[in-house]
Amino acid sequence: MIDRVRQIIRKDRRLTTDEVSMLVGISHGNCYKILTEDLKMRCVASKFVPSLLSVDQKQQRLDVCLDLKQNSANDPSFLSNVITGDETWVYAYDLETKTQSSQWKSPGSPWPKKARQVRSNFKSMLICFFDQKGIVHKEFVAPGQTVNAAFYVKVLRCLLENVRRK
Repeated sequence: MIDRVRQIIRKDRRLTTDEVSMLVGISHGNCYKILTEDLKMRCVASKFVPSLLSVDQKQQRLDVCLDLKQNSANDPSFLSNVITGDETWVYAYDLETKTQSSQWKSPGSPWPKKARQVRSNFKSMLICFFDQKGIVHKEFVAPGQTVNAAFYVKVLRCLLENVRRK
């Protein structure tokens, strides 16, 4: 029975104790005992991470950071002169519940991870500018607004006003 439970869980770690017990043909209590005592497993929820990056994406981020660190070491005023900006779509997410994301884990196996993937219908574009001290200017783009050169001229004028005020 222990081997059958082990094989079933290895095929699908998201099965509940009830589902495993029905597949094996044993009681819920015996199935739970096999999972927790004999196989030393426990049911844990996935840990949220912003996104799951590929090895190449991680290496590219590391290279950029090391290059910026080098420039900063060579010129102490380097970062004080930098204002950078970014735009991104901000989504609302319909989260999977802890119960829905739970799966069985062996003592030596890593904790499961999942990215926030289920987007709702609501989204808005966020434009943000920041320097070494923090956010200099941010604004949400109004729904239906076209983001083009003319729009960015207005945004950059607001940014310059914010910088001059500081």
